[in-house]
Amino acid sequence: MNVSEAVETRRTVRAFLDKPVERAVIERILQTAQRAPSGGNVQPWNAKVLTGEPLQRLFAEVGKVVPQGRAGMTPEYDIYPKGLDGIYEERRVNVGETMYGALEIPREDKAQRLMWFANNFRAFGAPVLMLVHTPRYMGPPQWSDIGMWLQTIMLLAREEGLDTCPQEAWAAFGEPVRKAVDIPEDHVFFCGIGIGFRDADAPVNTFHVPRAPLEESISWEGWD
Repeated sequence: MNVSEAVETRRTVRAFLDKPVERAVIERILQTAQRAPSGGNVQPWNAKVLTGEPLQRLFAEVGKVVPQGRAGMTPEYDIYPKGLDGIYEERRVNVGETMYGALEIPREDKAQRLMWFANNFRAFGAPVLMLVHTPRYMGPPQWSDIGMWLQTIMLLAREEGLDTCPQEAWAAFGEPVRKAVDIPEDHVFFCGIGIGFRDADAPVNTFHVPRAPLEESISWEGWD
């Protein structure tokens, strides 16, 4: 698989097969991903990689508070900026509605939508969950570095025949996550990323996720 194929076939997978992933494969991905760029070669990323009983313990701890909804949330940061609007908010809303359409869960069925949302906190069945954290003093440039590292991991996972689900949603329940997993207090917990084999037949893994046309975000100067 070349890089273009990995980019084209990568998607956020929300239904995984009940199939284990060998530690050696994850180690190979992470070792290669260490080549990801970072300003000043700071390499600000840190992670816990969970599977088996520790992963189930995390699910159980977070599962205690998920039914409380917003009341049970202890967010590490604002996942979306409070002023998100315009085309950015439209894109966020549209992909959610498209997903629920593929799942045949109508807007008015709030209970079913909440039940589906709760699947986030079982990593959609992924057998491996990586929890990403970084020192609290790191700023936007270092968070950008972490994003490049995560994208590198996701593309290398495709090369290995694996799929991923990057999940900032985990950061909404920082307190129970920290009860189950030893994330340093002087670090901010950024996100989870599920890793495993996609269920190719699941409708939630097959709906079209549009991307903006180039002219919507790119302008050119100095070209003929």
